[in-house]
Amino acid sequence: MSCFSGDLNFCPECGNILPVPGRENTITCPRCSFKIPVREFTGQVIKSSVVFNPLDQSSSTVDREEDAELKGPVIDRRCSRCNKEGMVYHTRQMRSADEGQTVFFTCIHCRFQEKEDS
Repeated sequence: MSCFSGDLNFCPECGNILPVPGRENTITCPRCSFKIPVREFTGQVIKSSVVFNPLDQSSSTVDREEDAELKGPVIDRRCSRCNKEGMVYHTRQMRSADEGQTVFFTCIHCRFQEKEDS
């Protein structure tokens, strides 16, 4: 007896998403090995689409080269050069994977950059 009922795209035994029908006569659930005949899917239309984000909304594009380091979250950290509050940061894995990330800070006022190994 099935635990789930509803859409044919889901396994009636465990609720997992069923794979797209292939050349076999049955579709097998990858989680619980439940089998369902392909003929059950007769008349069902499968559609897929790919939506690309517009280039102007992409976060990887930068309008000006000098504003590239000012993108990111602003934190309350005092700049060691101008002594004003407010820096943006980003992290990178510069060392081996079992060590911490390197945090790069940029002052939003004077654009002074500093790094911190965490």
